[in-house]
Amino acid sequence: MKPFLITATLAFAGLAGVPGSAQDAVTYATDDSFDDATFAVESAIVDRGLVIDYVSHVGEMLARTKADVGGSVDIFDAADVFLFCSAKLSRQVMEADPMNVAHCPYAVFVTDQGGAVKVGYRNLPAGSMDVIRELLDGIAREAAGQ
Repeated sequence: MKPFLITATLAFAGLAGVPGSAQDAVTYATDDSFDDATFAVESAIVDRGLVIDYVSHVGEMLARTKADVGGSVDIFDAADVFLFCSAKLSRQVMEADPMNVAHCPYAVFVTDQGGAVKVGYRNLPAGSMDVIRELLDGIAREAAGQ
């Protein structure tokens, strides 16, 4: 369990720093409020018949722990990461390459920095993960209204 927690913590910490980094994440700006964008992400995931396993409130965690870890800036006004999986698609990509397990569960995030709301997801390797990239891109685009 401990290695999972460390891995999850590192994944969330890494994800928190990538909105706007074109090589590490794909983001779409939206004119919606943060609350509307998070609702749109949730709806886009559930409407595809998928179950959200966990919502990580990264923005709240960063704000809550800022002083404790010597932080000096507010990174986000809000940031949430939605974690979910698809049994069918996960089986497909892991049959193609069992090491695709490293990308599961899948994540779509919503950030708010000074009223600039973005919806996005981590870049995934080309090839066997293309079907997941298409899924994440469809969810992010739909939620961002694009």
